[in-house]
Amino acid sequence: MDWCLHLLVAGLLVLAAVRAVPDGRPHAAAVCAAAVAVGAVYAAGPALDAVRASRRGAALWLAAVGAVWLVLLALSAEGVWLAFPLYFVQLHLLSRRAGLVAVTGTAVAAVAAFSAHRGTVTAAVVIGPALGAAVAVAVVWGYQALYRESERRRRLIEELTATRADLADAQRTAGMLQERQRLAREIHDTLAQGLSSIQLLLRAAERALPERPGPAAGYVGQARQAAVDNLAEARRFVAALSPPALDGTTLAGALERLCAATGERHGTEVRLRLAGRPRPLSTAHEVALLRVAQSALANTLAHARAARAARAEVTLGHEDDAVVLEVTDDGTGFDPAAVSPPGPEGGGYGLAAMRARVHALDGTLTVESAPGRGTALVARLPLPPATDHDPEAQP
Repeated sequence: MDWCLHLLVAGLLVLAAVRAVPDGRPHAAAVCAAAVAVGAVYAAGPALDAVRASRRGAALWLAAVGAVWLVLLALSAEGVWLAFPLYFVQLHLLSRRAGLVAVTGTAVAAVAAFSAHRGTVTAAVVIGPALGAAVAVAVVWGYQALYRESERRRRLIEELTATRADLADAQRTAGMLQERQRLAREIHDTLAQGLSSIQLLLRAAERALPERPGPAAGYVGQARQAAVDNLAEARRFVAALSPPALDGTTLAGALERLCAATGERHGTEVRLRLAGRPRPLSTAHEVALLRVAQSALANTLAHARAARAARAEVTLGHEDDAVVLEVTDDGTGFDPAAVSPPGPEGGGYGLAAMRARVHALDGTLTVESAPGRGTALVARLPLPPATDHDPEAQP
């Protein structure tokens, strides 16, 4: 558009000079000189940095162009043709108000000079420059409105792109935190509990030596078996598979083996009780309930101290709309409100991990305990109501 405008100005100047020579006008040489001056001053504008950099420089340049154009306009009526391209230049380089004033002044000068050359004022003389000014204002202001809208849309797209990038970062961070929490729960419910069990067994073996080497050897063997089991857990954990305790069996069978192994290793009577009609459960529900039972029994053994719980009971109950796991013991108990927050030294991962597992399945976890009164932990996971088409729900 700039080059088209420059070519239009150059063509109109050449036309004004060429038409002045053949007609033998008395001021032909002056017209040609004025046309050359207008072209020179006009060509200097695009080459000057000050004109492109500031509106003040552009205004001074336009004033110089207007001055030499008025000279050409006074010498030749053909100079009025340059008013149209000057409208566009003024509206483009000046502010809206200043541009409108400059266009109005240019149109008035064109009408006055053309009327002076014609010797009369007619409607055509007035309408021509005025209509050209109106068209130029409409075109330039319309273009500026489209440009502003385009810029607004561009900024909106940039903001949207930035927002999507921020959202992706937030989702990635949330995913990392969620995965970190999952890893913390898995490590606590598998490897950490197994290492705690091995520690308890080795302490029992240490107390039995050297007076009772037979029981000590039994403790060591149980600790070795616990290490083997936890190695399997670690491998399954790395492979992101289900717990090995659930391989080839039901949740009830896995809980029965857990109770038997816990009682055999630590000398605590642990019983399993089933209530209600068994229903098929998803892998997520079975894994969550098994991990809760493992963590609850590990807490019973780890926190009982000298007054170790003599008996613990695990109850798996099936209701019409939920499955309930209850773990009770007659140990020393504790104050649930005084549990240390999760941390490397403060502990507290057990209850936090159990709650996270249960809440992830829209369930609830309640703990009732007091010093010297034992502990009761209840995990309840909602299920869709049982139907008559469920074969495992039949009596």
